[in-house]
Amino acid sequence: MTGSVNQRGEVQAIGGVNEKIEGFFDICKMRGLTGTQMVIIPASNQSNLMLSNEVIEAVKAGLFSIHAVSKVDEALALLAGEDPGEKDAEGQFQTGSINRRIVDQLRRYTEIVQKTQVNSF
Repeated sequence: MTGSVNQRGEVQAIGGVNEKIEGFFDICKMRGLTGTQMVIIPASNQSNLMLSNEVIEAVKAGLFSIHAVSKVDEALALLAGEDPGEKDAEGQFQTGSINRRIVDQLRRYTEIVQKTQVNSF
């Protein structure tokens, strides 16, 4: 995965998408294509794809995959293999979801920092 995400979680376009995919594909091919290797690209770059026949054939054969995403949560779901979770009416993620676990961990970090700052005075 390469690129950037804005403050709304939207995945932004990248330059050199074909070269990046083919470069990673070459590394995977040298190590042995297993069908588990993938690249995640911004959906906005799909129209720029002009990949080699070798990459296209590997994708068709299920030996390599390319996923286009618009939101960071889509990439998170691909990488983690589970739904990242949606906010409810109160703005909270459901218990056990990836995003809830992230929020909970960030709260724990905040508490640690706050305790450290209080104890240092």
